[in-house]
Amino acid sequence: MKNIVIKFLALFMLLAFANTTAGASEHEAVAKASTHKEETYVSKPFSEMIMGFLKDTGVVALVNPDPNELSANGEHMSSFHQGLGRVIMILITFFLFWLAIAKGFEPLLLLPIAFGGFLANIPVANIAGAHGFLGVIYNMGLSNEMFPIIIFMGVGAMTDFGPLLSNPKTALLGGAAQFGIFGTLVGAVALSHYGFVDFTLQQASAISIIGGADGPTSIFIATKLAPELLGAIAVASYSYMAMVPIIQPPIMKALTTDAERKIKMTTLRHVTRLEKLVFPILVLSLAIMVLPESTPLIGAFMFGNFLKESGVVERLNDTLQNALINITTIFLGLGVGSKLAADQFLVPDTMFIMILGIIAFSVGTAAGVLMAKLMNLFPGHKINPLIGSAGVSAVPMAARVSNKVGMEYDRTNMLLMHAMGPNVAGVIGSAVAAGVLISLFQ
Repeated sequence: MKNIVIKFLALFMLLAFANTTAGASEHEAVAKASTHKEETYVSKPFSEMIMGFLKDTGVVALVNPDPNELSANGEHMSSFHQGLGRVIMILITFFLFWLAIAKGFEPLLLLPIAFGGFLANIPVANIAGAHGFLGVIYNMGLSNEMFPIIIFMGVGAMTDFGPLLSNPKTALLGGAAQFGIFGTLVGAVALSHYGFVDFTLQQASAISIIGGADGPTSIFIATKLAPELLGAIAVASYSYMAMVPIIQPPIMKALTTDAERKIKMTTLRHVTRLEKLVFPILVLSLAIMVLPESTPLIGAFMFGNFLKESGVVERLNDTLQNALINITTIFLGLGVGSKLAADQFLVPDTMFIMILGIIAFSVGTAAGVLMAKLMNLFPGHKINPLIGSAGVSAVPMAARVSNKVGMEYDRTNMLLMHAMGPNVAGVIGSAVAAGVLISLFQ
């Protein structure tokens, strides 16, 4: 009986091994069949291979464009945009390189944007397309509002509300600078009414926010109201932010006298730590009660500031101020630069957006300066009108420009900290303005 059992087990094991071997052989056969591919390459003469290579070069693509080439949006491109247009845009990116490197105009912002624009205009490669790395960056952080929110967190962590709290009336300068937003909205609607442009009310609202010189806010509202104009609005907003040192000084000097530029300001009082802790919570609470549409931006901004002022999460504060905002700035700059492709930038709509944007930004700058002059007509401590230009929310660029222009007339007149008051007020003001426009027109 024992021998019978042993023979039965041996036979069973032999059959199992045979089935396993057969299954493996069958699996290998299926795998070979699934990976088998017929050879499709046809041998060509060497001279023909060389000619084919030359036809795929960028020089040929620029000089003799392919009529079937599609843009990053999957649309047919004109021969102008494929050839001369790309050359023009590449030269523009070289000019932006010069401004960033030779002139020092916000290189952290301008260099990634310019390089992204350079890459976007390379023919054949389609780097800014849906599957190109610039297109992937754009879709993962700009089209869904993620990068603007992260940037606001980092800016909040780097912001000191002390100057604003010590001299609260400077908040009026930040509020006055928002006149550029609403003034341009009226202007854009008027131009559309008379047939000069064809922007809807929602598109005009999204364009007007450029007057706040706040790139993240511009992206946020464009995503909500006019996603089809997101690229042009983002490019215009960040371009003007980077060129604050060029645009603002002539306006500031034209609206002020030598005596006004030499006005010295003093810090009125010391701001306690408790005040700095309560302020972000208070501002966010007011936004929740009055204008919830603005809370994504204001909430991110106040979150970053609250972490900083708490003093108990230095690692998180350091990450927001340095690593996180630096990484996001790289991606955001490249994503914005991807919209500097010739077929998207050298079009009438973008040209009108750039024109309306510079008007909005200029009006906002002028309104802040004029508000400071108006406030000086009343009794009290005098305000240097130059800090009114910092009411646009290009933090801290606009504040640095106010200080630089002031020191041109008096080397001992330090206006930087005073300019930070209207500057941070402008950040809040532009976010509130965006919330108002979204709540009205969405």
